[in-house]
Formats: sequence, C-alpha cells, structure tokens
Amino acid sequence: MKKIISILAIALLVSGCKTSPTGRTQIALYSDQKMNEMGSASFEQMKKEQAIETDPSMNAYVKCIAEHLIAELPSNYANQQWEVVVFKEPSANAFALPGGKIGVHTGLLNVAKNQDQLAAVMGHEVGHVIAEHSNERVSQNSLLQFGLQASSTALQMGNVEYRNAIMQGLGLGAQYGVALPFGRTHESEADVIGLDLMAKAGFQPEGSVALWKNMEAASSGERPPEFMSTHPAPQSRIANLTSKLDEASRLKQAAWQSGKKPQCK
Repeated sequence: MKKIISILAIALLVSGCKTSPTGRTQIALYSDQKMNEMGSASFEQMKKEQAIETDPSMNAYVKCIAEHLIAELPSNYANQQWEVVVFKEPSANAFALPGGKIGVHTGLLNVAKNQDQLAAVMGHEVGHVIAEHSNERVSQNSLLQFGLQASSTALQMGNVEYRNAIMQGLGLGAQYGVALPFGRTHESEADVIGLDLMAKAGFQPEGSVALWKNMEAASSGERPPEFMSTHPAPQSRIANLTSKLDEASRLKQAAWQSGKKPQCK
C-alpha cells in the first residue's frame, strides 16, 4: 500500500512541475483550458450576484490602467480578450482570474489615491494569474487531501493506536506548515511581479509602497500573527517592495524613454 501511494504521489508531482515567473518550482496539475473555464464561470457568477458600477468615467479610469498593464504581459496573456468590471462593493479589494478577468471594487478607489496606487493593486492581482497561483493552490489542495486520505488509510491498515489524534495533528501540520506559508509565498511573489509589471507599463513604482501604507491605515481590528495568516504582515510586504524599488525605477525610466507614460484619470 505504501509503495502504491508513493508511486502515485511521484507521478502527480512529476506531471505537474512548472517554474513560476520568479524561478520558483511549483505544482500545477490542471490544464490552462480547465483553469480558464473555472475562472470565467466564477466571474460570470459574480456578475450575477453583485451590483456593477456603470459610471463611465470610473470605468474608463480602471480600464485605462488595465490596458497599460495588460500590454506588458507575456504574449499568451497580452493577446487574450480581457474583461474588466468595476463592482459596487465598499471593500478595498480587486481580483483577477484565469480566463482574462479583472474585477475592481469601488471601495478600493477610496484607498488607492491615484493611478500608480491602483496599478499596484491591479498589477499584483494580474501577477497571481500569470504565475498560475490559482492552479497551484487548487493542485495543492488536491495533493493535501490525497496525502491525508492516504495517511488515514495506512494508519487504519496498520491498526495504529491513537489514529484520530495523529490525523488531527497531520491536519494542523498541513494547515500551518504548508497551506498558510504557501499563501504568503503567493502574495509576496505577486507583489514582485506586480511591481515589475507596473514599472514596465510606466507607472510610478513608489505607488506600491504608498498603497500598502494606505491599506494598513485603512484596516481595522487586530491582525493574526503572520505565521497564522495567508498574507504577509503589512510591514513585511512594504519592506520587500521598498528593497526592490531601485530596479523598478530603472524599468519605469526605460518605459518613459520609450514613450510609455500612462495618463489615466
């Protein structure tokens, strides 16, 4: 039984190995077509359930930023037909989904004070898509479930004492040892990808740091310890972004010299 489990696990891992835009090895078990179908279906459902902002100037502003960012994506993403929707939602949030979908909440415009700050959020969200984080997360959940079920079967077959207690411990270990750090890795990676993307499009990269400072100021309530959160602590991500501003500024300067200087208002 253990040999069968090992063979299946290795086969899954080998078949799904990829490399992220930052050079990180990742597991992505699902096809691009499947992920695009899932992303498009989710987006259609959101449009049915949430109110959509129809103000022309607000939509033009958000779409202007999206167009500049999309133009800097790898060709297979840049050539997609992207759909950008502004939702009437007070939370300061945005998201992007496989299949070329971008959603921005109106509440975000109260925190992202200018085009550079909004580009930082939208670049971050598109960064999740081009790094295939959705695929990686779905694959990770599938592998975790497979591993826990296999462990339970092996313990049951071996008649191991305290099986339930051991399985509970394995579940907590998977949550805090794999799932949560995995989420923080995705967030940090999307920050880096988004920073490069906005700079290549000609946006001011300093807007990313200002944005997360605004986010921290706007947040309410106590935050969980970083090791128990799927997102890095605000100060951690601000420090990470700040350390990469010099290179991002060089990318922005090159963009300006080539005529890329967004004027989204």
